[in-house]
Amino acid sequence: MNKSFSRLARHAVVALALGCVAGSALAQDLTKLKFTLDWRFEGPAAPFLLAKAKGYFAAEGLDVTIDAGAGSAGAFTRVATGAYDMGFTDFNALVEYDAKNPESKLQALYMVYNYTPAAVVTLKKSGITKPADLVGKTLAAPVFDAGRKAFPAFAKSNKFDPASVKWQTVDPAIRETLLAKGEVDGITGFSFTSVLNMEARGVKESDLSVMLYNDYGVELYGNAIIASPKFLAEKPKAVEGFLRAFNKALKEAIANPDEAATYVKKQDALVDLALETRRLKMALNSVVVTPEAKANGLGSVTEERMRKSVAETVAAYDLKTTPDAKELFNPAFLPAKAERMVK
Repeated sequence: MNKSFSRLARHAVVALALGCVAGSALAQDLTKLKFTLDWRFEGPAAPFLLAKAKGYFAAEGLDVTIDAGAGSAGAFTRVATGAYDMGFTDFNALVEYDAKNPESKLQALYMVYNYTPAAVVTLKKSGITKPADLVGKTLAAPVFDAGRKAFPAFAKSNKFDPASVKWQTVDPAIRETLLAKGEVDGITGFSFTSVLNMEARGVKESDLSVMLYNDYGVELYGNAIIASPKFLAEKPKAVEGFLRAFNKALKEAIANPDEAATYVKKQDALVDLALETRRLKMALNSVVVTPEAKANGLGSVTEERMRKSVAETVAAYDLKTTPDAKELFNPAFLPAKAERMVK
């Protein structure tokens, strides 16, 4: 063998070995972070999956594991117990938890859903077109559904007694089926979930009446990114890095939702890409890019509305104490306002 070639080969092997060692060392330097979604891998999860797939988390020194959830309550419990470092969950679940556990020190850090996606969905042919028409009717939802739990706030804002509505407790998997068959008068759920689930059961969106809570006087905020107190105290830079990476991915998803939704498909090959693209666009248009978000930047809240939101949750959930709104949302870890602005 040519000696010159042999030396080159040996140098190549050494370089490759050194590269592997360097890569291994780099991987070991990454901070591991366990993150839980509130629900399955669907359209609204796209920004999180995009941030991981494009290396935005890694660029912040993070090795992020993203797991699907089975509801906001479960996601919240995962973070509250320390099983997960951070999570995506209904902000109102945090209000409820803090009212019952005032020393929890759990905080929301980035308000992704500026409005709650909670809505009452009915069939137009039923003649239910406004909140007052729900009096005497039967609604179906899981007992833990955010829309069901917040329904008293919706009723109060529209001047009817929440007790005038009957509830049928059902599994999430059959909620829309019952409405499609006309076995209940309406359902509560996240608008972009229930509408598309109804379409999958043969009911067109044009045949539905969708009453978004925020369109009917409810001030509630929606889903937020939260962190466990332990992780927040021990890894504040990791939290900042996570929010920077997510914010970058969210802005990309807003600018190009069709491309962002492909990362959901890459995560779960069984999802319907067209369906999840629509779901993502519905979520972005209805509860993420709102007038408030455009004025103040993604992820933020306003003090006055936060106070009203907390008060509504306390009343709707029949909580005995009212948490301090300033303790529930911590804006200190948000990226700079200029980085969070959208048109």
